[in-house]
Amino acid sequence: MARTKRRRNLVDEGDNHERWLVSYADFVTLLFAFFVVMYSISSVNNEKYESLSEALEGAFSEVQVVQVQHTINPIQIGEKQTSIKPIILENPTTEEIDKKGELSEEILKERRQLKLISEQFEDVLQPYLDNDLVEVKRNDFWIELEMNSELLFLSGEAELSTKAIPVLKKVAEVVRIMPNVINIEGHTDNIPIDTVEFPSNWDLSSARATSVVREFVQNGISPKRLSAVGYGEFHPIADNNNIEGRFKNRRVVLVLMSQAFARYGMSDKQRADMLNIKSNTDSSPQISQ
Repeated sequence: MARTKRRRNLVDEGDNHERWLVSYADFVTLLFAFFVVMYSISSVNNEKYESLSEALEGAFSEVQVVQVQHTINPIQIGEKQTSIKPIILENPTTEEIDKKGELSEEILKERRQLKLISEQFEDVLQPYLDNDLVEVKRNDFWIELEMNSELLFLSGEAELSTKAIPVLKKVAEVVRIMPNVINIEGHTDNIPIDTVEFPSNWDLSSARATSVVREFVQNGISPKRLSAVGYGEFHPIADNNNIEGRFKNRRVVLVLMSQAFARYGMSDKQRADMLNIKSNTDSSPQISQ
């Protein structure tokens, strides 16, 4: 009994509870070795780096010199062209055609009527012309009546204001007697608009042109003569970088077209007779439907 107890004491005294220090020491040693290797990799030998960069720079500079020396010059054939001479095409003006007597009497009569209409616009809209709210532009085959949007609409709106109604009524009285096609064009400045009703300036300009068309219909102008188009901000007539330019660009333009150049209003034969040209429909066979 005494031997057994003594032997057990000897076994207990032989147990070592600090063996974990060996594993810990090994881990620390490996970690130290890892950081030493990482430091050695990250350190750069400046002398070797500078020598390598100088060698690469010299090599690439030699390649560039060789490429410049081996540039092939194009073979010059004939005289060297220094400038491009534009080809002059014959494009006679309407005045020259008129002097030659190539315009029909009908289209000359219509041109005189368009001129008379433009003068009537200036008479009935004189106060607005003085305030730069309206401008009349003449062309041989159409006239333009530019009306500033401030005269017709509130800012960012497409519904006609109360002061716009008498203005458009005067315009309708002038153009009502003419059979010509009327195009209504809406224009804006380049300031973006993003509302539920008008997601872009396209929508705003189109809606404003449509409002003017509806007012003309109510004033007795045939809907067949009317069209509405929105150009947004893409056809400015002034600089959008200042207030005055943006003011001019916000406009609605009435274009009274000559019947000879309008898509609708006349047949091809009538248009050809007015312009004194041969119609394609005269020689082409008719297709029965």
